[in-house]
Order: sequence, then structure tokens, then C-alpha cells
Amino acid sequence: MSKLHLVFGGRVSDPRTLDFNDLNRIEFVGVFPDYATAEKAWRAAAQRTVDDAEMKFVVVPLQRMLEPTLPGQTAA
Repeated sequence: MSKLHLVFGGRVSDPRTLDFNDLNRIEFVGVFPDYATAEKAWRAAAQRTVDDAEMKFVVVPLQRMLEPTLPGQTAA
């Protein structure tokens, strides 16, 4: 299974949190086949909005959502 990563962002009420203000206005950058590619896309999106302190972009490893570690299991 590929280690897919999602990159998205939007306006947050506090830049120290992931509390996005309006989920209808989330900007989806894309889904990428590995972390290195996702990081490049994240850096480009973050750099584009560097002067806006209320904008935040994140990288989410989708395999953690698709194959979560359940209580009593160890991560592979």
C-alpha cells in the first residue's frame, strides 16, 4: 500500500491549533504518493500565504486513517 499524504489548509482562529474557521472554504492542495512530494506541495502552499498569519496548511498521512492502530495492537 502506498503511503498517501493529503495536503490541505485554510483559515484558523489560532495558528497554534487546527481549529479551521470555515470547513466549506478548506483549500485542498492534493493527495501525494509519499511524504517528500507532499512536503514540497505543503511548502509551496505555505509560502504562497506566508504573510497571512491566519492561514495554515497541514500534511496528513492517510495510511494512519486507512489502517489505524487499534487498542492492544502495535504499529507496523
